[in-house]
Amino acid sequence: MKIIAVIPARYASTRFPAKLMQDLCGKTVIRRTYESAVNTGLFHDVFVVTDSLLIYDEIISNGGKAIMSVKEHESGSDRIAEAVQNLEVDIVVNVQGDEPFIDKEPLARVIETFRDDVEGRVDLASLMVEITDEAEINNPNIVKVVTDQYGFALYFSRSVIPYAREKNVGVRYFRHIGIYAFRKQALMDFYHLPMKSLEASEKLEQLRYLEFGKRIRMVETTHVGVGIDTPEDLERARRMF
Repeated sequence: MKIIAVIPARYASTRFPAKLMQDLCGKTVIRRTYESAVNTGLFHDVFVVTDSLLIYDEIISNGGKAIMSVKEHESGSDRIAEAVQNLEVDIVVNVQGDEPFIDKEPLARVIETFRDDVEGRVDLASLMVEITDEAEINNPNIVKVVTDQYGFALYFSRSVIPYAREKNVGVRYFRHIGIYAFRKQALMDFYHLPMKSLEASEKLEQLRYLEFGKRIRMVETTHVGVGIDTPEDLERARRMF
């Protein structure tokens, strides 16, 4: 089973322009993320996929592997699908470009989902972490997920799911951590399928997979990555280094 990591890296960012090219203790954020993915030892190859010549040159000039996007894309999955369509791979892992502190253990568990899937029932695997804080549960910027009894995602939403009409029934709330592992075929199917109303409404690309019958196996973790979405996040990351 050939497994690769792909890091989608857009130069533009609404909240923090050019964040991936910011300095993080002597190296750019994207270079830190790329090297962290390589250093896990989990992947046969690691690629950065980008729409920016600056990011492309940053990776290539430091001995890494990068692919320039040909088209404009609505989502990270679309960008990754274009990049890997002609590569001979089985599993593609989407690593977020703005999370330089990669933890090997949850990534390994996501990959193991496919090795254990002898019946081929899993199209995608992803991570979730339990949340208990009311502010987080009600925050529309935090994507929630509910699963069936076998750990497959039923729905993702920015709204509170499930809605606790009845209290004290043992409901748990889970935040979706946006690291995905795809079977290549599921990724290519996504690339050629249209956006439907649920995805368009919630602005969550994972809903396209569900709307077209793909099965997403969720893996519970306690690890929450350190994403760099604001200048304040960058300062916190510098302190961590």
